[in-house]
Amino acid sequence: MARLDGKVAIVTGGGAGIGEAVVLKLAREGARVVVAGLADDPIEDVARTAAGLGRRAIACPGDLGEDGSAERCVECALSEFGRLDVLVNNAATEADRMCPAEQMPVSELDRLFRANARSVVLMTRAALPALKESRGVVLTAGSTAGVSGIPNMAIYGATKGFATSFTLGVAAEAAADGVRAVVVVPGPTDTGQTRPEAGPHTPEAAETIVESTIVGRRATVEEIANVYAFLASDEASFVTGVVWVVDGGVGISRGLPGRKASDGPPSLTLPVRHSLEGFDHAPKDRPGQAGGGGEPVG
Repeated sequence: MARLDGKVAIVTGGGAGIGEAVVLKLAREGARVVVAGLADDPIEDVARTAAGLGRRAIACPGDLGEDGSAERCVECALSEFGRLDVLVNNAATEADRMCPAEQMPVSELDRLFRANARSVVLMTRAALPALKESRGVVLTAGSTAGVSGIPNMAIYGATKGFATSFTLGVAAEAAADGVRAVVVVPGPTDTGQTRPEAGPHTPEAAETIVESTIVGRRATVEEIANVYAFLASDEASFVTGVVWVVDGGVGISRGLPGRKASDGPPSLTLPVRHSLEGFDHAPKDRPGQAGGGGEPVG
């Protein structure tokens, strides 16, 4: 018996990056999954791939920063599967470019808070009644930028810091109803958004990302998804109200540049197809949340 048999999960930003891997990992572990994302994200394709692992999965398009979209997403899960056990608040976006806070246009500030903070609040509020019935769990994607200061990422980090504090507050408020809430902080992860050819990072920044770890490489999306699967399971029944860091040792290596790993990351076993795709970061083209939620430095 797979450890998530019988459970139903919503994964926001499930169309690419870490989100795609989380969808596939939860499906492999037995969960039925609602793949939420923007209409032009490849959520239908990810849902088909997840269904190919033997579990039902459906796509639910929408911008979760809009009023009413979160409620429709939860209703999609309840009408299709009859319950909700796991909410993964993975969807997020980055700034159009990395820059100091005083150079960030106010329009970008508003876009980032709408995508990375407002959507988390709206989605969690909409899901809590169903999660209280199932005694379920909220898992929110944080960032190392949200728990420590990173140059040129102050605004992005602030949005992730908000999501972190909000989720921990929910853990305290909903514990009496049997609901757990955990923040997952990925370190440098190999997604399209962290590659200079697809995301906002320069080649120098991409190199610094690798050097910030003590293992000398990025994580694979599957390594991050494995943590989500554990935290979503009953094996983690005593884990709540914490920030779960998966950063390859970034937290203890501040100021100590590492070396590139010689042996490379482990081979992927999940059939991911979109994890290395980039996103158009232009606000006019991406008015809501990005589909993939890959972290620039965690």
